[in-house]
Amino acid sequence: MFTSISGPELLMILILGLLLFGPRKLPQIGRTVGKAFAEFRRATTDFKMNLEREVEASEIKEAVREVDKTVREFKPEVSGPDDDPDKRKP
Repeated sequence: MFTSISGPELLMILILGLLLFGPRKLPQIGRTVGKAFAEFRRATTDFKMNLEREVEASEIKEAVREVDKTVREFKPEVSGPDDDPDKRKP
């Protein structure tokens, strides 16, 4: 996640945070930011899973529609007057 932040940049951010918030508030702010990132990551994962589930469901619905359409196209051919072999003329 922090692949674009190198060591010196991270050190500069920590020093700036220490100067702005002080040594007593910095751990609390770090925990809060960590929890926020964790919640964001969890929400992103949930969103991706729900989106994949919906896409899969829509693909299944589309496949069912196609099969239903095919069945309707063949139904008149199958359900004609010659369906019952007992009614056929010898």
